[in-house]
Amino acid sequence: MKSRIAKLVDGALARIPELADLPERSSISTTVERARDPRHGDFATNIAMRLAKAAGRNPRELAANIIEAIEDNDLVDSVSVAGPGFINFFVSRKAFEEELAEIHRQGEAYGRQPTRPSPRVLLEFVSANPTGPLHVGHGRHASFGASLGNLLEAAGYSVDREYYVNDAGRQMDILGVSVLLRGLERAGQSVEMPGSGYLGDYIVNIAEAADIPEADAAALFAAVPEGADGDREIDALIAAARSQLGDKTFDRIRRYALETIRRDIEEDLGEFGVLFDRWYSEESLTTNNRIDAALKVLEERSMLYRKDGALWFRATDYGDEKDRVVERADGNRTYFASDIAYHFDKRERGYDHLIDVLGADHHGYVARVRAGMEAMGYAGDSLEVPFVQFVSLFRGGEKQSMSTRSGEFITLRQLREEVGNDAARFFYVMRSNDQHLDFDLDLAKEHSNENPVYYIQYAHARVMSVFRQLEERSLDFDADAGLENLSKLDAGHEKTLMSTLSRYPEVIELAASNRAPQNLVHYLRDLANEFHTYYNAHTFIVDDGAVRNARLTLISAVRSVIASGLAILGVSAPDSM
Repeated sequence: MKSRIAKLVDGALARIPELADLPERSSISTTVERARDPRHGDFATNIAMRLAKAAGRNPRELAANIIEAIEDNDLVDSVSVAGPGFINFFVSRKAFEEELAEIHRQGEAYGRQPTRPSPRVLLEFVSANPTGPLHVGHGRHASFGASLGNLLEAAGYSVDREYYVNDAGRQMDILGVSVLLRGLERAGQSVEMPGSGYLGDYIVNIAEAADIPEADAAALFAAVPEGADGDREIDALIAAARSQLGDKTFDRIRRYALETIRRDIEEDLGEFGVLFDRWYSEESLTTNNRIDAALKVLEERSMLYRKDGALWFRATDYGDEKDRVVERADGNRTYFASDIAYHFDKRERGYDHLIDVLGADHHGYVARVRAGMEAMGYAGDSLEVPFVQFVSLFRGGEKQSMSTRSGEFITLRQLREEVGNDAARFFYVMRSNDQHLDFDLDLAKEHSNENPVYYIQYAHARVMSVFRQLEERSLDFDADAGLENLSKLDAGHEKTLMSTLSRYPEVIELAASNRAPQNLVHYLRDLANEFHTYYNAHTFIVDDGAVRNARLTLISAVRSVIASGLAILGVSAPDSM
């Protein structure tokens, strides 16, 4: 409906000579908004005030001219000038009824746009290091990323979802030596686990299932320099393990642990309704020569130089705070080299727009990767990075602690088992991703109207219960008759519901463009509230068949939109509760 209003305005401007060629016409749709106060109409635009200076006209007079130029239509009943030059539109009853008929025609597809050929979007999210089970913080990344992907697809974008598996480098070595030590401990040797290792019970479980070779734990610890702690201690243990077992055997343990955890992560996310089109291995950047290919492009564009034996990228030429090493003096490539190679590969695979969902502690990452992309000839703004803030989990009013390395954390699986997938998916996206989230476990488990996901699902279940009652009374629902008699829906609650339902396509568009699933959450809460109010104030199964079918038509549309919106958020729409 909003787009139809915008077309009316655009058509009017095209009929006014001094306005027809103004460049501002290209953004008319951004000037049309739902009116906050129903007394001011259903929609309003400030286009006259925006164009007044360029046209050399008084805003109110210009607004009046625009209204005069609007062609006759059955979309609006009246148009008026308000304030300093706003144009207010009062939408016709017929237009709302036509929108309700469209909901019935499309069902749960209502509000969703056809897939456009471009841009192709690659959405990367979660990408947690495969060094342990997913915790509740990762769950927020998963819920936000999955909901964002669904929103973008609903808005017509072609989206692929990717998980970047950090299966190369030092963290994998730490994982490997942690499993080795637990295995030796299980075999009866004396082992004091290093504080910089991974200490959770899941390491013990992996060690029990792994084929741990014979090794001398005492000799491993003897290789640690006296007084060494933290990073020096764990690095010495890794070096000693490689020396004692050989690289091939140590890497076998490392790979087994990695794959065990990666499979667990994939299973956990799958049960959470979060699926990926591709699990991309960081290690493959080396084996498939993607790092070499990216560095070759930079070298050909004179973006690399040697200094102190290392190979540097001229990142400062593209706005980064300092140049970055891509290859150390010992010949080893840096994490940064992998990062730019990965994004180079994304663009080489034909994706036009890259969205990386990252934690709030990764702000410094963006400028350097964008610099690498620009240096390779890609637009820096083709990389978009929504940041996800931290989650604080509360139970009984007390904040729960989380620490991946120590093993003292609450896993996503434990959270899901306690509150259910629906509540977890919903609560994670109730607030903007760039705001801290306090996750209230007690509220998430409540079966009451205070729990927002329960409240919305209950609206869907209530509609379904009405249709079950209809069947129990041996009555039929005639949708065509309902659409023909929508004029009988003249109560305030009914008019409000029809207006709110017509907003759904706009909510999808806005939530997708703003990368804001919470906008959809707020809309569904409003719609559910209006439905419950209507349900409590009116009887749907009445003797008058025309009124009955009209009301059932309206609540059936409410059901379709709620089911559609919940599906985008990854939440079920139950038939009964």
